[in-house]
Amino acid sequence: MVGALLLLAVVACKNEEKKGETIKASAKAEVKALPEPEFEYGYNLNDFKVVRDTIKSGDSFGEILQRYKLEYPQIYHIVEGAKDSFNVASLQAGKPYTLLCSKEDSLQRPVSFIYEPNRVDYVVIDFSDSTRVRKESKPVKIVEREVSGVINSSLYESFLENDVNLLVAYKMSDIYAWTIDFFRIQEGDRFKVIFTEKFVEDSISVGVGEVKAAYFEHKGEPVYAFPFEVDSVKHIVDYFDADAKNLRRAFLRAPVQFSRISSRYNLKRRIAYYGYKVRPHKGTDFAAPIGTPILSTANGTVIESARKGGNGNYVKIKHNGTYTTQYLHMQKRLVKVGDFVKQGDVIGTIGMTGNTGGPHVCYRFWKNGRQVDPFRQDLPDAEPITDSLKEEYLKHISPIKERLDAIAFPAERAGEGEQNELVTMNE
Repeated sequence: MVGALLLLAVVACKNEEKKGETIKASAKAEVKALPEPEFEYGYNLNDFKVVRDTIKSGDSFGEILQRYKLEYPQIYHIVEGAKDSFNVASLQAGKPYTLLCSKEDSLQRPVSFIYEPNRVDYVVIDFSDSTRVRKESKPVKIVEREVSGVINSSLYESFLENDVNLLVAYKMSDIYAWTIDFFRIQEGDRFKVIFTEKFVEDSISVGVGEVKAAYFEHKGEPVYAFPFEVDSVKHIVDYFDADAKNLRRAFLRAPVQFSRISSRYNLKRRIAYYGYKVRPHKGTDFAAPIGTPILSTANGTVIESARKGGNGNYVKIKHNGTYTTQYLHMQKRLVKVGDFVKQGDVIGTIGMTGNTGGPHVCYRFWKNGRQVDPFRQDLPDAEPITDSLKEEYLKHISPIKERLDAIAFPAERAGEGEQNELVTMNE
């Protein structure tokens, strides 16, 4: 009898152990089944039904929330609670938004609205309890990149081929605007550039930072470019070549970026429409789409801003006692007489006003009161680097130049990747 009782006790203990093991295994399975937290905008998205969409033309904040079962009185209180921090009427069509909807509500109504005005910043309007607004930014990773290429058609196309942000091409065109005629670059010209680019979510480019060094080989002649602060008080930075010569000139070579010259300065021009009579063209025509910004090629004061005859809308700028420039056929004039403009300021937009067969700006250039071809002028340089800073500059660029020289061109890489990248810092 005692033995039977002992046997029963042992069996009962084993059953309890198995039962305990089963419960533990079940608990482990439940733990494993829980999804990994997915944090974004400061929330665990697993706690919500997530709706992502973009603002449609005609959408309003209220209409979006009404579509997801919120009543007008609640929407009114949300708008009132948010108005001191964010104007919901500022939502722009095409911008993304996210709604976080409650899983505990049978209608799964939204409790938070996240709006992204750009790829970095976002605005959270949380109305799960009272209305709270916070403005945040996504983490930005700054990557330093090295890129080289060979021109086949244009600088623009070469950057597209290398899958490089086109803002780098614009920055390079600005750096070399005074020393290289980008309207006459040739097939076989080559470039190298070291620059920083900003990314969010590791792969989405949100802008280009500093061009740290550049090299452009035009017609076999290399031109280096290195930034250097020449005024530590005003924080003025200019680009200089390998011999400490300022790359900037007193005048830009062109009043528009990435256009094409459709007609050059030509005193012996003949036009079929006028019976091939000589009709001198004392300007240089830069063709570009309507609305393209027109830039002042140098510092100066606006002496004319009007619409007149064949000139259409035009602006005339006096730069000093020697030089004056004029910009014809504008769609819009953005400056008035007496305004002081700096080199690179937008003074108007490309149009077709006056006598013109297509959208362009006719750029006219006066030297000592006589119209001349700007491309044949020996334009003055900008201020050179001071002797006191020259030694410091040459020492500063030495390691950067070595690094730039070590970057191979595509034909020299023998199958290696097109680009090298170095992560330098995080923000």
